[in-house]
Amino acid sequence: MQLDIITPDITLYSGEVSLIQVPGIDGSMEMLNSHAPLISILKKGKIKIIDLDKNQQFFDINGGVIEVLKNKVIVLAE
Repeated sequence: MQLDIITPDITLYSGEVSLIQVPGIDGSMEMLNSHAPLISILKKGKIKIIDLDKNQQFFDINGGVIEVLKNKVIVLAE
């Protein structure tokens, strides 16, 4: 699925991933390919992604919003 992690200043990540884990308000959430549509608020924490080559990356955020729709994930992060 396509993932874009965007802050007010820069794009932290843009590319295809097989998994994204985010710090939701009520706990950690993971999204895989073909996830159901979702809009949620994120709290301070780490975003974990696993790309198509099975490489893991982590990004620290201070909160934000996530939208999942039609195999595309957009994270607007602080």
